[in-house]
Amino acid sequence: MIVRQFINWIRTAPAGERAEATRALARAWLISDLSEDDRIAAEGALLMLLDDPSPLVRQAMAEVFARSVEAPAAIVQALAVDQPSIALPVLEHSPLLIDADLVDIVATGNNEMQCAIARRINLPASVGAAIAEVGCAAAALELIENAHAELAPFSWDRIVERHGHLAAIREAMLVLEGLPAATRMALVAKLSETLAQFVVARNWLSADRAGRIANEARERSTVHIAARSDGEEMRGLVAHLRTTGQLTAGLILRALLSGNLELFHAALAELSGLPQARIAALLHDRGVASLDALLIRAGLPESTFAAFRAALEASHEAGYVDSIEGAVRLRRRMVERVLTHCETDRQAAEPLLILLRRFATESAREEARLFCEELVAEEAIAPLQHDLIAA
Repeated sequence: MIVRQFINWIRTAPAGERAEATRALARAWLISDLSEDDRIAAEGALLMLLDDPSPLVRQAMAEVFARSVEAPAAIVQALAVDQPSIALPVLEHSPLLIDADLVDIVATGNNEMQCAIARRINLPASVGAAIAEVGCAAAALELIENAHAELAPFSWDRIVERHGHLAAIREAMLVLEGLPAATRMALVAKLSETLAQFVVARNWLSADRAGRIANEARERSTVHIAARSDGEEMRGLVAHLRTTGQLTAGLILRALLSGNLELFHAALAELSGLPQARIAALLHDRGVASLDALLIRAGLPESTFAAFRAALEASHEAGYVDSIEGAVRLRRRMVERVLTHCETDRQAAEPLLILLRRFATESAREEARLFCEELVAEEAIAPLQHDLIAA
């Protein structure tokens, strides 16, 4: 009886009063002990109100039903595809929307609706994949920052591919602890590409020089990321580098000259198709013939073989690198030893010598930088030591 009176009254009531009455009816549906007849009548009235010309009425329903498991499913479905001001709370919170509903709305909805879905708690991987594939940059950023969202590795890569040129996306992803190494590497590549394009557009550097500098920075970052990777993640990183054409002889030689033997072994295993245990055994043998056979199988240029032989010999003498920083920096004595050896080798190609000279310059600058930092640290500590002695 009350519901029938409500339906008669609402036909002529002002929009604001209709909205408040609708809010009260929606709450009654959820928390009141309605009879079966009144419940059917109330649902009919709420369904009728979906056609109300005022968005205030539908917004009132959306606010009440957005988080409820008991809300009428048909009404929630209708509210989810309404105009954004009405749909957003339902899209962000309603437990009644299934994955297929959300994927469809991601594909057809506007940016605000995509962002609301990206903020959902316990967002499944299928919906995350849809946002990664067709979502706007703002939705991708919401997805990255949603600690409750599931994302498959290919979805991370798709976000980088579509939005990795944006600083906000890169910054949000790079601070994540569990980001796959291959994805982190793809972000670095995007950053290098963006910076190279910027300096060329400003006429600060030629395209060739900007490309070379970007490539060197990318290689340093690769070794840095690899130093923090192991096992399956290392294999994924190396596979990514090969797929993108970055697993070059220069990068592999840089890894060896940095003392990053795990990256060196993983790269040779990827290129040769041999298991890493077999790679380690061949390298431990220290035979020239076995090393050359391995490098040939890996498809590396013969002109680099002498450099790899000299680097391996220096690596065996230098010993194990016991820190991540050590596995990132080029070791100056090793680089200079390999460079000296190749400069006296008539078979060494000029591009290899140019690469080694760049490595030598880089390692010298790194060593000088560390030396200066140590001097500054000593200067800062000296007054404290003096005060302690005086006391």
